[in-house]
Formats: sequence, structure tokens, C-alpha cells
Amino acid sequence: MHGEVSLLRDGAILFGFGLAFVLIFRRLGLGATLGYLVAGAVVGPHVLGLVGDAESKLGIAEIGITLLLFIVGLELNPARLWRMKHEIFGLGLLQVAICGLAITGIVILAHFSPEAALALGLPLALSSTAQVLPMLQSSGRMRTPFGERAFSILLFQDLSIVPLITIVAAMSRNPADHTGPPGWILALETIGAIIGLILAGRFLLRPLFRLIGNMGEREMFVFAGLFTVVASAAVMELLGLSTALGAFIAGVMLADSPYRHELEADVEPFRSILLGLFFLAVGMMLDLPAIAERPVFVAIMAMALIATKTLVITLIGLAFKMKWRSALALGLLMSQGGEFGFVLFAQAQQGYLIAPEAATLFGAIITLSMATTPFLMGATRRIREEPVITRGSQREGPVTDGANALIVGYGRFGQTVAQMLIASDVPVTLIDRDIEMIDIAASFGAKVYYGDGTRLDLLRQAGAAEAELILFCLDDDQITLELLESVHAAFPDASIFVRAYDRRAVLRLKGGPASYVVREVLESAVKMARLALGSLKIDHAEIDRVEIMYRARDKERLAAQAAAGDLRAASDRIITQDERNG
Repeated sequence: MHGEVSLLRDGAILFGFGLAFVLIFRRLGLGATLGYLVAGAVVGPHVLGLVGDAESKLGIAEIGITLLLFIVGLELNPARLWRMKHEIFGLGLLQVAICGLAITGIVILAHFSPEAALALGLPLALSSTAQVLPMLQSSGRMRTPFGERAFSILLFQDLSIVPLITIVAAMSRNPADHTGPPGWILALETIGAIIGLILAGRFLLRPLFRLIGNMGEREMFVFAGLFTVVASAAVMELLGLSTALGAFIAGVMLADSPYRHELEADVEPFRSILLGLFFLAVGMMLDLPAIAERPVFVAIMAMALIATKTLVITLIGLAFKMKWRSALALGLLMSQGGEFGFVLFAQAQQGYLIAPEAATLFGAIITLSMATTPFLMGATRRIREEPVITRGSQREGPVTDGANALIVGYGRFGQTVAQMLIASDVPVTLIDRDIEMIDIAASFGAKVYYGDGTRLDLLRQAGAAEAELILFCLDDDQITLELLESVHAAFPDASIFVRAYDRRAVLRLKGGPASYVVREVLESAVKMARLALGSLKIDHAEIDRVEIMYRARDKERLAAQAAAGDLRAASDRIITQDERNG
């Protein structure tokens, strides 16, 4: 019982301080990551000493890193990788390799052995995904070529984590790390595990998610998603391999499935919470007395890190034919150290490549570099190349695989809307909850994602923040005014279109944020009436006159019914047989 109370007390303190510091740092424009790190340092043993045993909490929180790798894997569908291949595997590879080697050389000059310098220099080449992506989104640059290149670098950095972990493990001086099987056996085990996970994903996981989707139980979907991540990581850990690799493969093998957005939306809250706890634990483990003994070293190395990465990335950007303003802005944006540096430092320490004091000092260097990034971006705002949008100028295409239009509901109505948009070369993302419909659509080559498109978190994962159109084409009477208002508040730049079930739905949604509300049977009924009149040899001009009259009367009746709040109102606007005969 005492242990449970202690755990609850520690949890309350950690989350309380984390919440307070993140709110403060967000307010100051410094980002959540730095807030978590400082909060952990404050509650840790070297300041207030309110919470102890950071190592055990770090072990639990590392699941957040695992979930982050899973979500990175979910983003890597083959079409997106192919479209961005030059930026990812050209710009990204050069950035990690050249920055890593350059920083390694600087660390060697600080009197570290070559192995230790490599174990420290390669992780410092990585930037902070948790810090950079929100900055791109808040500045509106995610949908620009600049944002595309920054995202490509971050994506390759995330991909490079697994080989970096392997490199650090291969240099290990820990005898326990060298008592295992030979390297070629480990390589075969790794390949076998990867193939096994891919086969499990195709023949076990996809049918499992299909079964759960047919049941319509969201909590089971959440449970199955977490099981997928943890089980994949556990299999790799059992074989003595990287748990991050297992989670990454789990994401990749589901990236092209219809369940990608639903999984992303369900796993994201757990990833955010556990990643925050990870940064809190890292902050607790910072040896502040050791940093206080060598503050000059920490400051000089942080400045050297920022200067080196800025210079290298700027030169690489120029080599990729970026304008110098954009190249410099890219270098400054990516100049900080990243959160995965803490993971790799811990592994290097476990492998006896670096001393605990070195891991602490270089962890502080990463933290300090992350703190400077918002200030660097603010100081260079004038020299950055901001996109100028003038009337008649062409908008730049989307960076991610997010579409210009999100269509929720792919039934008989949604299919027609989607096919006409696609015929006009408008990229669309299709969402539906009907598993049978998803399978039928797939047989005809249409990609429909599984999920409840009325959930804001799922819309966000599907790219609603970058979309220009959100079209609700759902069967039955499912759309409410409250839903539309919340969607508009969350994604104010998107125009909202709604398929209304009947006149009651139109009246209920009147005055809401939807750009257009379309009654599902109106146009088809008008079309049938025109065809019927044409079959009676009635003149086309007369048919046009009748349609115009009907639409005007119908519009008047809707307005009157909305004012009266009664569908029985405005009966005099109905065209009757007596009126026509009169």
C-alpha cells in the first residue's frame, strides 16, 4: 500500500510540475520539450528532491520512444517515400553523415577517444523532431518546399536511429555485450525477425483489425494498437535486438493499411504522455553539480554544435540549389540536438564508451542547444525567405501525403463526390467505417482509410490541418451543428461541405460554419423531373423556367421554415396542381 501511495504521489508531482512548466515554456515560445526537461531537473535530486528513482521511471517512459517510432513507421507508405526519395535519402543522408563526422572531430579535439567521440558525435547530428515540427506548423511553412526539406531531414534522422543504435552497440566495451552469438548470427536473427514481423502484420494483424473494425468497438482498436507496438518491441527485445526497430517495423507494415489514421489517432495520446514522462525522467537524471563544475565547456560545446550544424546544413542546402536565405534558415532550424541523443548517450554509457559524467555534460549541451533554437529563429526572421502570396499567384503543393480534400463517408454519395474531385486532379483522402465498403473500394483501386471521421483527433491525423476542403458525405442524419462548429474551430482554413439527410437537417445546420449544405436527394430529383418533362416533348426553355421557379419557391420555403421553426410553415410556397391549372 505504501508503494502505491508513493507511486501516486510521484505521478502527481511529475505531472503537476510538467504541466506547469510546459504551460510557462509554451507561453514563452520555447516549446514543450524544454519545459519537461526543466521540470524534471527541478523535481529531481539536485534541486527540490521531490521525486527519486529516475532510472525506473525512464524505463517505463521509454515506451514513449517506442510509440514515436511506431508513428514514424505509420507515416512511411511507399508512395510518400518514393515522392520524397531525393530529399530523404539525399539531403537527409548527407546531413546526418557530414554533421555527425564534423561534430565527432570537434569532440576529439576536446580530448575524447575516437570511439567515445563517435558515440557522442553521431547522436548530436540528430535534431529535435518534437521541437522542429511544431515550429514549422505554427509558422505555416509545412506546405512549402522549405518545410518539405526540413521534414525530409527529420524523417531520415528518425530512420537513422536504428543503424545508429547498431553502430553504438557494435563499439561496446561492455563484456556482457560480447558474450552473445557472432555478428553474422545476429544479422540473420535480425533479418528473420523483420521478415517474421512483416508476415505477422500481413496475415495476422490486418485480419485482426478487420475483425475489430467490423465490431465497431473503439476501445478494442486502441487495445489492439498498443498490443501491436508492445508485442513487436517485445519480440525484438527477446532476441536481443532493438525494441525501436520492432516498433518501427510494426508501423511500416501497417502504413499502407486502411487502419493507419485510426491507429495514429488512438496511439498518439499515449505517445505524447509517455514521451513527456521520458523528458521529465531525463531532466531528473541531469547531474547539475557536474554541469556547474564545467559550465564553460557546456556553453562552448553547445555553441560549437549550433555553429557546425548550421554551417553544414546551409552548405548542403546550397548544394541542393536552395536560395541562401532558405538554406541558412534550414540550418538554424535544425541546429539543435535532439531527444534521441539522450537514448544513444545512455546506450553508449552502458557500453562503457563514455563515462556517466560525459553523458550528463552532453545531455546538458543538447538541452542548451534546444533552448536557443526559438531565439535563433526569431533573430533571423528578417533574413528568412518568407513566401509571398499575391493575388493570382500559384499556391505551393502539399508537403505531406495529406490531401487538399478530406471526404468522410465513401458510400454512394461520397463516391460520386470523390471521383469528380479526383478527375479534376484534386488529391483526396477517403475515410469510412464500413469495412466491407473499404474492401470493395480496394478491389477497384481506391484507397479508403478506416475510422470515425467525426472525431477531431482522427481528422487531424488524416491531414485536416493542411486540407482546403472537408466534405461530410455520411449516410443518415449524423452531422450536428456542434460537430461542425468544433471542426471549424479546429481547422479554420478548411471549407466545410455537408451532405444533409433532409430538410430538417438543412434547417438544423443553418447558421453554422459549413460553406455549403447539400440535400442528398434534391439534385437527383430535379434531374429526374427534367428528364420526365423532356420525354413529354416540353420545350427546354419551359423546363428551365420551371426549375428556376421551383428552386426559388423552395428557397423561400426553407427561409420561412427556418424563421418559424416549423416544417409545416410556408405551405403557400408549394407549387400545387390547382395553382398550375389556375
